[in-house]
Amino acid sequence: MDLKAGTRLRSQACSAEVIVVRPPDRDVDLRCGGAPMVPMDGVVEHHPLDAAQAAGTLLGKRYADPGSGLELLCTKAGEGSLALDGAPLPQKDAKPLPSSD
Repeated sequence: MDLKAGTRLRSQACSAEVIVVRPPDRDVDLRCGGAPMVPMDGVVEHHPLDAAQAAGTLLGKRYADPGSGLELLCTKAGEGSLALDGAPLPQKDAKPLPSSD
């Protein structure tokens, strides 16, 4: 899938929706709940939620893959978890604030 910054995607297995913050440096296979993600205006073929990929996607959280550079922002929570090329897509950690001594 060719992803660009600002592309909005939705899951075919649950209610999750994301927006691409940083595109990957190569074509990737992005899935949620075991089913391929599709553009917001794309045709949704409702797939059953894969129980192995049902950890959930949290609203307002960022998910990133340092290997490809992909970064996503969840705009609507869902029951399915995100996966990139078959591997779980981890939630991005918040940057620590500097201490105020």
